[in-house]
Amino acid sequence: MHRRLRTTLGSLVAALLVSALPVGAMAESYWQCVPFARLISGIQIFGDARTWWTQAVGKYETGFLPKSGAVLCFKPVGKMRLGHVAVVSQVLTDRVIQVTHANWSLIEGSRGKVEENVTVIDVSPTGDWSKVKVWNDPSEDLGATTYPTYGFIYQNAQAIALAAATATLTAAGDAAMTMTQNAMGQVAQAMKPGASPLALLSQAADSTDRIAGLIQALTGQGEHTEAKDAVR
Repeated sequence: MHRRLRTTLGSLVAALLVSALPVGAMAESYWQCVPFARLISGIQIFGDARTWWTQAVGKYETGFLPKSGAVLCFKPVGKMRLGHVAVVSQVLTDRVIQVTHANWSLIEGSRGKVEENVTVIDVSPTGDWSKVKVWNDPSEDLGATTYPTYGFIYQNAQAIALAAATATLTAAGDAAMTMTQNAMGQVAQAMKPGASPLALLSQAADSTDRIAGLIQALTGQGEHTEAKDAVR
């Protein structure tokens, strides 16, 4: 059990480090709903969103009342053939909640974005959250589409602990990234005044070693490397 928990926490650290990297330096900025929901809820279920409800049986409690930290499971419908999962961030009333989820709205022309505290309304006849409407950011409206859901998967003690660890690591990661960016900026200004550290990284995009690529761009050694590779 302890070994498995350590492995999971290690995966969380790796995922947070990747997600914290600047978009200009790392292309991994596209989030699917499943890994994002798993990361911030701590609920360790894998596979397509449409399978989460059945996979939860015997592992997690399920139900039809919203709770903060629970995962709302959407059924496959229309183009959403793989279903969808979203983490409850706030319960406002018995019919209105807010969720944080990924890869829902088309934002700035692309998908894979994370949206925080998105309003979701229960429109089921009996108030069991079997049918909902979800706020769409681009249209700034709930829209006419009604989405069927399975219900909520609730966190257990381990999931809560993992979610807390994620929140702590996220805060630490943000602070570390700020320090790293500041340090990179100071190095760039010292060696090439007026140069942007991310622009220098972009210039070295063909290098498999980003740190080595940054050094090459700063010292002007990149041209020699490219010539050397061409000979090979």
